[in-house]
Amino acid sequence: MLFQPTYFAPVIQYVALVNSKEIEFEVNDNYQKQTYRNRCYIYGANGSLMLNVPVLHTKSNIKQKTIEVRIDNSFAWSSLHLKSLQMAYRSSPFFEFYEDEIAALFNKKYNFLIDLNFESIQIVNDCLQFDIPYQKTIEYRTDLKKEDDLRSLVNAKSGQEYNLNKYTQVFDNKHGYVSNLSILDLLFNEGTNALQYLEDHKNLCF
Repeated sequence: MLFQPTYFAPVIQYVALVNSKEIEFEVNDNYQKQTYRNRCYIYGANGSLMLNVPVLHTKSNIKQKTIEVRIDNSFAWSSLHLKSLQMAYRSSPFFEFYEDEIAALFNKKYNFLIDLNFESIQIVNDCLQFDIPYQKTIEYRTDLKKEDDLRSLVNAKSGQEYNLNKYTQVFDNKHGYVSNLSILDLLFNEGTNALQYLEDHKNLCF
């Protein structure tokens, strides 16, 4: 299966990752805005909250490859993201079990978005105790069967809904259940049950 490396990917991408026999990440595509490449959605006190990693854009119309995109570290985005997670999930059942691992990512400086994304993938995999080797593309892939190409899951504005089972969320008594948030929402609320939750949705692949 071919995926885009994303920033704390939505649950549906992890459903596909966990239930794949082989994983390959696309690193030779052109960067596109409004995708999960540089954003994720968590559940804050006022509902769904976007965490956006600021990136430096070229001044010309020349397209950048995703692997070339640099993070704009003139903004204190990492401390903001960490504080937002702490405020949103400090009362969740499993936040304290994973806080140190997650905080370690925000205490490092990343120059390239691709490096941040792969680090976030590794941290989540460690927290899930999910370990499967993956490869990176050598060139942009155009030779895949449709069912093996899951790069479209990177689109944050697709509007597509998935039949994901509900689980208890911190603020669901205020705003109701919000589906397909960042994998962090599932992890902080379900903890050691998160991997089983993902495996139970194998029928959605795809």
